[in-house]
Amino acid sequence: MDADADEITSLVGREVYSNNGVFVGEVEDIQLNLNAEAVTGLALTELNADLFAAQMTGQKGVIVPYRWVRAVGDIILINDVVERYEGDDADSEIAV
Repeated sequence: MDADADEITSLVGREVYSNNGVFVGEVEDIQLNLNAEAVTGLALTELNADLFAAQMTGQKGVIVPYRWVRAVGDIILINDVVERYEGDDADSEIAV
């Protein structure tokens, strides 16, 4: 289990980009479901002001669902965050 914990904590501090190449933010923390032993979300800070300026009202960051993650390497790629965030179901997808 220690190897899994090391992998999870290694996500903190990585930059997150949409698969379109747009910078989204930086991973500040990880949201976990302890019962299922699974990562459920990424808490992002240092957000791209162009993406979130209209919705940010003194908030420090957002939590994006982990199911959006496409790839993890030196950076983290997520699915089309711009389109999802600006869409009709934005409130149900990203927690601000």
